Amino acid sequence: MPPTPTMNWARHLKLTLGIFAATLLALYLFVLAMNPYGNLPNTVLRHHVMTDDNQRYQYPSIVRSGRYDSIIIGTSTSRLLDPKPFEEALGGRFANVAINAGTAWEQTELTKLFLRHQPKPHALVVGIDWVWCAVNADRERITFRGFPEWMYDDNPWNDLAYMLNVKALEIAGRRAGAALGVAKPRLPPDGWEIFTPPERNYDLAKAQAKIYAAGPRNLIDPRVPPAVASAQERANWRFPALDWLEQLIAAGKWQRVLFVLPPVHVMALPPPGTHEALKEQECKSRISAMAERRNIPVIDFRLASDITSRDENYWDPLHYRVAIAERIARGIGAALKSGVDDPGGDWKMLKPPN
Repeated sequence: MPPTPTMNWARHLKLTLGIFAATLLALYLFVLAMNPYGNLPNTVLRHHVMTDDNQRYQYPSIVRSGRYDSIIIGTSTSRLLDPKPFEEALGGRFANVAINAGTAWEQTELTKLFLRHQPKPHALVVGIDWVWCAVNADRERITFRGFPEWMYDDNPWNDLAYMLNVKALEIAGRRAGAALGVAKPRLPPDGWEIFTPPERNYDLAKAQAKIYAAGPRNLIDPRVPPAVASAQERANWRFPALDWLEQLIAAGKWQRVLFVLPPVHVMALPPPGTHEALKEQECKSRISAMAERRNIPVIDFRLASDITSRDENYWDPLHYRVAIAERIARGIGAALKSGVDDPGGDWKMLKPPN
């Protein structure tokens, strides 16, 4: 008796579902074998290679690796800082894990993960910019980019639920390409890269268009009349991320800690005499007070200076050029040795080293 059409459809459906399930299983096993985020045991490939440029997904592998006992955290205003000068100035083996647009909470979570995997932390360098002084830091903890909290805990099993998706498969494919020598890593092992465009492509006019996108303003004369705030009003201002920062300092048995306030173009600074400028001053005062309690040097480049007032030093209001990153690194070394403000005005020592 020939099979009925219903029987044929049932057989084809089973076959189709079987092929689909087998394909999914094969893809899933491929992703697990490639370990695209470095968050799973390296069962096939010995060492993790970062083949994606999303730092939130790749930096956990750096701090879990055990290869580094010191880290630089911050936002993109700290990403150009080469770890090598910090090793010379502070000792230790440094990785730069500053996150593009990284919130203070994201930086805190990354540092906490580092502390859980590094039993003998040596040095912490914190690039302190506006995110640490944000009054809403505890309410706006992540950005529109999202944050893989599951990758920052100590439960590897919950990671498995996030390994079968198009993005994970794409990165796994890149990882396979790197293993075969046909693709290059997207990030180096220590996280540091020159992420700005090639210097040969620098165009001052384009940079100025970005710097002054909101329109020119008087950068010298303070706002008149200047804003004022009473002592009580200042005391009521909240900077919740500074509490997290002090907890990180207390939690780690750090041998060295350094706070650096990276330079931004003066157009990105609060205009003098404004309420925003008063809040930034108050935040800096609290950072200095914390540094006094914890005996931490604080080097402030976030001020009007020859660095921050020259348009040709920047790609946009926030991101300085490679030569300026090198100048900052030299300045940090000099500041730690001298313990005084820069005679040329590049930095101020809010808290000198002892």
